[in-house]
Amino acid sequence: MEQLKIENTTLEIVQGDITNQKDIEAIVNAANAYLRIGGGVAGAIHMAAGPELEEESTKLGPIKPGEAVITGAYNLPNKYVVHCLGPVYERDIPHDKLLANCYKNAIDICEEKGIESIAFPAISTGAFGYPVEEAAQVALKQIIDKMKGLKKLKIIRMVLFSRNDFLIHIETLKKLYK
Repeated sequence: MEQLKIENTTLEIVQGDITNQKDIEAIVNAANAYLRIGGGVAGAIHMAAGPELEEESTKLGPIKPGEAVITGAYNLPNKYVVHCLGPVYERDIPHDKLLANCYKNAIDICEEKGIESIAFPAISTGAFGYPVEEAAQVALKQIIDKMKGLKKLKIIRMVLFSRNDFLIHIETLKKLYK
């Protein structure tokens, strides 16, 4: 695990399973526009949460790239799921701004709702084709920028499933925050 503390908030980078973050209040779903069960992160979250998640979330869709909405977490060990629609790389333009908006909007929801901890996957890096190196730079830069002045959010965790993605995020953090 790698950590960075800015003011009252700690950024953690860990390798693990986003559905098994028992000490985190909200997790982020790398959602599709209609907030339905899907593959990858969305499939894993929906399967762990149970059918009630899709029942609640689909009423909030469709959403556009960069947008975020919040639901309950049902059978997950968390209170909330924040659903973000990441951009499809080189189709949803400007993909870097849209990806940054996913992180910004999810963090803003936490601040509004008084949520103290959130865990993110690497949004858009699976089926949406965003290169992990580029996505890590956009995500971590946005998170670090947002950490300044946060009042409620105390822990922001990046949960990377693969060892390679985990190492890329650690290297990117070291480059961004020397």
